[in-house]
Amino acid sequence: MSTIFTKIINGEIPAYKITEDDRYLAFLDVNPNAKGHTLCIPKQEVNKIFDMDEEDYLGLMRFSRKVAIALEKAVPCKRVGVAVVGLEVPHVHVHLIPLNTMDEMRFIDKVTLSKDEFEALAKQISANL
Repeated sequence: MSTIFTKIINGEIPAYKITEDDRYLAFLDVNPNAKGHTLCIPKQEVNKIFDMDEEDYLGLMRFSRKVAIALEKAVPCKRVGVAVVGLEVPHVHVHLIPLNTMDEMRFIDKVTLSKDEFEALAKQISANL
């Protein structure tokens, strides 16, 4: 059965896409810890990050780095935090979270954005790639 991320990749579920290539996709988290919270995923459905082959793992990290640099230019923050948890969706995903406090990495407090805010933010981050 396809994960929610595979359904996003296949266009079955909409997403606020930032960028993609033939192997990876970056999009805004719709339940963000902070404004700009982005997910980077491989297009190949793999449950655990360390089950990825080395080439795909390193490719995902390179892709995530590129997105993080653009994210930091678009969203004022002290730094972009990185987390790989993987318990909520069984499809590898790297969280990139603009941080001003440690609490923004805790996955407890969430921020709310409108559809227009999500769309504008995705375009703003994309423009920095």
